[in-house]
Amino acid sequence: MNVTSGQFYRTDFVTSLELLFGKYPVDPGGLVLEFTESTLIADIDAARERIEALRLRGVHFAIDDFGTGYSSLTYLSQLSLDQLKIDQSFVQSIGTDPSNAAIIRAVIEMARVLGLEVLAEGVETQEQLDFLRLEGCDLFQGYLFGRPVPAAEFRAE
Repeated sequence: MNVTSGQFYRTDFVTSLELLFGKYPVDPGGLVLEFTESTLIADIDAARERIEALRLRGVHFAIDDFGTGYSSLTYLSQLSLDQLKIDQSFVQSIGTDPSNAAIIRAVIEMARVLGLEVLAEGVETQEQLDFLRLEGCDLFQGYLFGRPVPAAEFRAE
């Protein structure tokens, strides 16, 4: 679930989520909250506090669009994160831009060392998937695996 900076830094954010966990049959361990880098660096102490409170409930955390915003690596070591998501802009240029391929390799290696899972966004070709698998990427999403469909159609399949 994507979370905006305005939502995340509301004083009642953690309490509101805990109330929803009690109200609906949702397993917090199945929830991944996704933030952009800029959201986390806005107030790293408050971010750490909220993440730790929700981590106790089993919630997981991901950095979305990694490398496209203000990339301060400080928060990677200071916050209990689970996953980095490589932005599709890097994935789309696999096979055509050696610089972006090098960035992808570096992100995957850094994540591996930090114990983070890596998800590549925007995988559309077999060539991209093969490259990402070879480099050790953990998870993939994109049109190669399926196009968006209405909920009713998804349930019918």
